[in-house]
Amino acid sequence: MPPRPVDLSGRPFHFIGIGGIGMSALAYVLLKRGIPVSGSDVAPNGISDRLAQLGVRVTAQDGSALRSAGEPLPQVVCSTAIGATNVEYQLAQTLGCPIVHRSDVLAALAREYDSILVAGTHGKTTTSSLIGHLFLQAGWDPTIIVGGEVSTWGGNARLGQGRFLVAEADESDGTLVNLHGRVGVITNIEWDHTNHFASLDQVVETFRAFADNCELLVVCTDCPTAAGLVPHLTKPVVTYGWQGAASYSVQQVEYLPTGIQAQVVQAGQVLGHLQVPLFGEHNLRNTLAAVAVCRELGMGFADIQRGVATFVGARRRFELRGQAQGIEFYDDYAHHPSEIRATLNAARQRWPRGQRRLVVVFQPHRYSRTASLLADFGPVFTGADVVVLVDIYGAGETNPTGITGEDVALQVQRHHPHVLYAPTLEALEQVLPQVLQPGDAVLFLGAGNLNRVIPRLLTIYEASDPVTVG
Repeated sequence: MPPRPVDLSGRPFHFIGIGGIGMSALAYVLLKRGIPVSGSDVAPNGISDRLAQLGVRVTAQDGSALRSAGEPLPQVVCSTAIGATNVEYQLAQTLGCPIVHRSDVLAALAREYDSILVAGTHGKTTTSSLIGHLFLQAGWDPTIIVGGEVSTWGGNARLGQGRFLVAEADESDGTLVNLHGRVGVITNIEWDHTNHFASLDQVVETFRAFADNCELLVVCTDCPTAAGLVPHLTKPVVTYGWQGAASYSVQQVEYLPTGIQAQVVQAGQVLGHLQVPLFGEHNLRNTLAAVAVCRELGMGFADIQRGVATFVGARRRFELRGQAQGIEFYDDYAHHPSEIRATLNAARQRWPRGQRRLVVVFQPHRYSRTASLLADFGPVFTGADVVVLVDIYGAGETNPTGITGEDVALQVQRHHPHVLYAPTLEALEQVLPQVLQPGDAVLFLGAGNLNRVIPRLLTIYEASDPVTVG
């Protein structure tokens, strides 16, 4: 579907589902540009609460904000998650409000800047956050819209006065094709979002269309599918990776308890060393993508070195949420098999097997993804000592196949000797205290609501004095 026109001159906006990570970032930037913003959600959360504190009127999804709106009627912003049966969506149609998609708003903003749009099946949030961090540390004063909360700017968005916009470009519903940018980054291409894409070929075509809309492409050639796209691109391409002759590569890589050290090479010329305070080979690739973007836009390598060394990552990306009784509790957004494997590899980089017991709790996300990729989930947990599965977080989907988290547990049991199944979060809170031991690292994986149990578990464990474990 072609992008719909969006008025950024001052006409109000109303976001249905304003508490979502992507919707809230757009709402924040519009608000900071002086445009009236309101929004609604099924239930308030920390993100919507912060917007309310800034002056955004946040209501329940009952249409009250639309009924009381004056003239002109607000532009109503929806994501693909908002269906035609939504009460506010129906009311907006009845009132004659312009209805636009979340991606239409991002596309309109991107056209007003020299935009760096970070796309890919995995790694978008970390890569775009790091680019934003580097721009900010170098004094480029960027506008930033990402799918995670970053401590550098205290949230998931910031409005700058510079000419650059750094944004995460989501492919999940196909609207990626509507975005136009100065630089387009493709971190990797895999079959995901199986509720929208019937095959990998459809995903590839979406990325090809996106690439045609960007002036310069920065592509990871360590991903065979992304690398296969490069010969067909009509725009200038810069590549990164360490498999083959990439424009930007690394050598002398060391995985350390504090992160990664690597020497960066640009077109055969050694630029210098980076100290990356992140873990895992995938995060070294994400960092290399950021290096490539910054170098192509003229940033000095010394500024890149300083910026990378101070980047602490986005929330829910291997985020330490607390420690009690010698147990460390980590939260990570990984929910696709490739993401899970990469995250567990990063954990084993930090704690080699035998040094520390790794307990992984996984909540599958969406019935469609779980059913389509069921066999792929089986072997990806081999890096864990114990795996605990909970039931699938449906994200509003129907479940035509009747698949459950127990089906995933059975798949994992074919490859792993220590697998437990707790069907509900309440059951998980009963099971985990029987599993965890002092010295464990427990990693909660999933894009749903699994992480809400972490504060409750910490409360249980903090009844005793914490024991520090290195």
